[in-house]
Amino acid sequence: MRENHFEDGKWWVSPYNFEPEVRNQMQLPPQVQIHDATLRDGEQTPGVVFSVDDKIRIATKLDEVGVERIEAGMPAVSPQDAEAIKEISKLGLKSKIFTFARAMKQDIDMALECGADGVIIEVPIGYPKLVTQFGWTWEDVFKKSRDVINYAREQGLYAVFFPYDTTRARRDDLENLCKGIMNESPPDSIGIVDTMGCATPEAVKYMVGWVKGMTGLPIEIHTHNDFGMGVATELAAVAAGAEVVHSCANGLGERTGNAAMEELMLGLHLLYGYDTQYKLEKLPELGALLSELSNIPIARNKPVLGQGNFIRESGIGIQYVMHDPLVMFGTHPALTGRSGEVVLGKKSGKASINYKMQELGLGEVSDEENAALLAKVKQKGIDKRDFLSDEEFIALLNAHRAAS
Repeated sequence: MRENHFEDGKWWVSPYNFEPEVRNQMQLPPQVQIHDATLRDGEQTPGVVFSVDDKIRIATKLDEVGVERIEAGMPAVSPQDAEAIKEISKLGLKSKIFTFARAMKQDIDMALECGADGVIIEVPIGYPKLVTQFGWTWEDVFKKSRDVINYAREQGLYAVFFPYDTTRARRDDLENLCKGIMNESPPDSIGIVDTMGCATPEAVKYMVGWVKGMTGLPIEIHTHNDFGMGVATELAAVAAGAEVVHSCANGLGERTGNAAMEELMLGLHLLYGYDTQYKLEKLPELGALLSELSNIPIARNKPVLGQGNFIRESGIGIQYVMHDPLVMFGTHPALTGRSGEVVLGKKSGKASINYKMQELGLGEVSDEENAALLAKVKQKGIDKRDFLSDEEFIALLNAHRAAS
C-alpha cells in the first residue's frame, strides 16, 4: 500500500489523506476487491435491458479494466439471463463470476449449472421489509438461509450471505441472525447492504466493525446513492475494514443508482493508496459502451467519466491545462484516457483568445482585436448559455474580420 499523495505527472491529491493522524484512525484491510453488479443491479435501472450479447461485451470490458468479481446476473430471472451467465463463464476471464440467488437450493443449482465461482445469497433483514413486505421474523430468515448457505459451500461455491436492507435492520434482529448463521451455517463472507442509501458514512463504519466483531467474517459493502453518498459510504466501510466493495459501472442501478465503479477505483488507488492494477485508461471505453447499451447519457460533470471534467473555460490558469495539468486538476487527464481542453465562453479572458488562436493555427491578433473578439465571445456564450465550439469561434472570427 502506498503512502504518497502524488506521482509525477499522474496525480496530486491531498497529503492529509496520508497523515499518520488520519491513517491511524483507520482499519484498512491489506487488499480490497471490487465486486461489480452492473449486469444484475445495473440492469435493474428502470428501462434498461441488456441482451445476451450486450452482457458478454460488458463482462469482457469489465475484465479488461481489471474488476476482480463480476456479478453476471440472476439465473432465476429468465432463461436469457441464465444463457448470458453460462456464456460469460466460458470466456475464461480473470474476473471471478458470481450469480445472485434467493435462499433456495434451486437457485444454487442454477448457479452451478451456469459455471459460476460464487453466489450472493439474498435475504431481507430491514425491519420495514420484514414486517410489511414479507411478514417474517429474523427466525424465518435464519431458517430459510441456513441450509442454503451450507449447500452452496458444499458444492464448492464461494457463498456471500447478503441480508439486504441491513442498515434499516433492528439491532436484535441482525445480531440474532448473525449469531445463528455463525453457529450453524457460516458463509465465506457477509454483506452490509444499504439498500435505500440512507446510512451515513459514520454509521456504516460502525456497522462494519460491529458485524465483523460478531462474525469474524470478511465484510462486503453494497450501497445505493439515494443521498449522494454511495461511494463515500463504501470507502468509509473500507476504512473500517471491509474487504469487498460492490459497484455498478456508470453508477447505474435502481432509483439514483449504486456506488459507481469508476469512482471507487480512483478512490481506492489515489485517495487510500491501494496499489491496484486497474486499467484506468480504459474506463472511458467502458463508460461509453454502457451509455450506448443502457441508453443513459453520461452527465457532462459526472466524476471520472464526464466530458467536462478536464475542460477549462475561465481564462485564469489556462496555460497550465495542457502543459502542467496537475496545477488545475487532481489527476492528469491521460490517467483515465482523457485530454485537457480549453474552451471559450462567458468566463474567458484575453489569454483564452490567444490560446485558442494558436491552438487552431489562426495566427495572432492585436490587443485591440483580442478585446473585440473577447467581447463577442462572451456575448455568444451568454446567448448560447454554453461554451462555444471551435467551429462557432472560427465563424465569429471570420465575421469579425469581414466586418473590420
